[in-house]
Amino acid sequence: MARLSKPQLLSLVTVAINEAGWRFLYLSDAHPFELQIYSDVETYRVRAYIWNITHGGGSQRPANEYRIQITGVEQFVWLDEGKTLILGWSDDFHVFAAWDFNYHDSTLGSSPSLQIHQSTLESAYTDGFAVHEKGNQELAIAFRPAFLVDYIRSLESLHAFGQYQSDLNLLGAVAHDPYAPNDAEIAITDIQRQTTIRSVRQSLRSSNFRARVLSAYDHKCAFCGVQLNLVQAAHILPVSHEAGTDETFNGIASCYLHHAAYDRALITFDETYHIHVNETQIAELMNLNRGGGADQFREALHQIIALPADKALRPHVGYIEIANDLRGWGL
Repeated sequence: MARLSKPQLLSLVTVAINEAGWRFLYLSDAHPFELQIYSDVETYRVRAYIWNITHGGGSQRPANEYRIQITGVEQFVWLDEGKTLILGWSDDFHVFAAWDFNYHDSTLGSSPSLQIHQSTLESAYTDGFAVHEKGNQELAIAFRPAFLVDYIRSLESLHAFGQYQSDLNLLGAVAHDPYAPNDAEIAITDIQRQTTIRSVRQSLRSSNFRARVLSAYDHKCAFCGVQLNLVQAAHILPVSHEAGTDETFNGIASCYLHHAAYDRALITFDETYHIHVNETQIAELMNLNRGGGADQFREALHQIIALPADKALRPHVGYIEIANDLRGWGL
């Protein structure tokens, strides 16, 4: 694979941030990059060092070794009151890898590099998240782009798992199958690590659900057909409901606009997949002088939602009925 330029690597980072539903501001677009990333309830300042991950190569290196070759930096500099990332991007496996600043805070030697095993990159590609024990309690962590924001939020706790082998084994089990370990198994004594494991489990479940739903709908909004990387995976019946699941047939691909409209019961679809507009709600908005764009909104909608070719992946009729009842539709 060709090596990506620094602007291309930065773009991978910012796209991953946006696709997680977060936003960012450039504080410095010179390497190391500095960003302010934020959601509606959280914000972090981030300094990101990043290089391409390449095969270790050479007869003196293990055959399964990949690495980042550090150039242009004599010493990693900690960002006070922020997050300092040491990242690599593997264009072979389409995953990020991250190393712990605390093990690399001294002056770097000549031709410095940081290593990670090929098996870790492969596991991150298939499972979404994987850890590489480097010895001396140091962990390198690999993950798909969908996990980047979660890594930023919890990086200190994630890297600290290297000090607790049994908890690290549990984290590895969750990474391999986020549906397998139950709440009782995750109820370890350290609350912070327990919270981190639960967060990893939920993130992997969500990203798995998102990937399956978007693939089923060809990354197109089922309500209007738009793509343009503006499409999300929406649950039909919320997972917080006792019957809610992360099965693909409890999901629908929707652009940002129609996802919000669906959640707010401005639109829905019935058991025959016909789309309905809440004309009562629109009339109320008109009376409040908030009905602008209603005609264009209606015109953009299909009559029937676009459906996956595989009938087994189409919205489940039972979930549609329950969800419409919950949202107050009398269909």
